[in-house]
Amino acid sequence: MSSGIMDSDVTILDVLRKQGMLTVAQLSDVLSVTGTAVRQRLRRLLNEGYIERTSVRPERGRPFHRYALTSKGRRRSGQNFADLAIALWEEIRLIKDVEVRRGLMQRISRRMAGMYAHQVQGQDVGERLDALTKLFADRRLPILVDITGDLPVLSVEACPYPEIADYDRSVCSMEKMLFSEILGETVRLAECRLDGACNCTLEVTSSTSSDSQLPII
Repeated sequence: MSSGIMDSDVTILDVLRKQGMLTVAQLSDVLSVTGTAVRQRLRRLLNEGYIERTSVRPERGRPFHRYALTSKGRRRSGQNFADLAIALWEEIRLIKDVEVRRGLMQRISRRMAGMYAHQVQGQDVGERLDALTKLFADRRLPILVDITGDLPVLSVEACPYPEIADYDRSVCSMEKMLFSEILGETVRLAECRLDGACNCTLEVTSSTSSDSQLPII
């Protein structure tokens, strides 16, 4: 379980995304659970910054609270855009020129790395790896880091793009680019589940510059 929240908490995020600002009583009615259960879930979501609470003071009656998604919560509740990802990837595959395709994938990786930059910081690669594992845990994509050997090794336990990777492994190259951009290090794919490995394993090999080019499979 990641980020201190549970599957049942994510259900509340989905309801708030669809219906907007709601009270505890309204959420309790929609979810068919007790107000106490709703409050427990809301407390966890508030602590993680996924929702915000607004106090309402009616002219008559007792004050009450309404709950709505924060920007972080909107990203979390609407993160499953598999159909869009597949459609965009198909368009990338249609680009015949390898260099043009490589450049586009590199730009996409840099753009994504830029979006995550404030969440993956550190004085050295170890600190950045710790931040990276938390970032992906928040997205329910567990990554294990092993620093006992000569090189740090990342084991990606769940593929971020399963619908794409099953028929086009070149998406693995973009994932390597993304990890390289985020960590500021060269990342090499050592093992891939498409070749029969249990997990995709990546080695952090050396420093890289923003102009580095990684091979497209």
